[in-house]
Amino acid sequence: MFSAEILQKSEQVIHLFNKEGIKIVTAESCTGGLISGALTAIAGSSNVVEGGYVTYSNEKKMADLGVRPTTLENHGAVSLQTAAEMAMGALERVKKYHNEAAKIISLSVTGIAGPAGGSKEKPVGLVYIGFAFNWDSDQTKTQEFNFTGDRNSIREQTILAVLDLLAKVRI
Repeated sequence: MFSAEILQKSEQVIHLFNKEGIKIVTAESCTGGLISGALTAIAGSSNVVEGGYVTYSNEKKMADLGVRPTTLENHGAVSLQTAAEMAMGALERVKKYHNEAAKIISLSVTGIAGPAGGSKEKPVGLVYIGFAFNWDSDQTKTQEFNFTGDRNSIREQTILAVLDLLAKVRI
């Protein structure tokens, strides 16, 4: 189901976050839950993975994660702003079930995996990854990526980019 590289990187992230006591929540659009799937393919992931949101439509982004309609109208579903609001929305929803000492990271992905849906301004392969950390004054960090290939390749590259970024997280 997942490549050996994805499983190896997922295992590294689960091991690191288990050791550091960090919980993860995901908010996925273009990957449709594949990041959560890759992480939970690893034994012991229940100590780390809190859960996830698959918010493919704008309506679900607003209803489940609190993405503002004005953000979607002004910047679109595929934007740094939407990725940041998705990550913060997931973090806010999970934080209320934990004490203040809990270390939680949320991650979001929104992009155009193709083969259709791209434009000159936002081509197929454009992906935004967002993170929010509750130990960093609820700050968000976002990054833009431009991947190439077919739909499956773009989604796989997105998963690998997320796992690489997660492996660099330090408290």
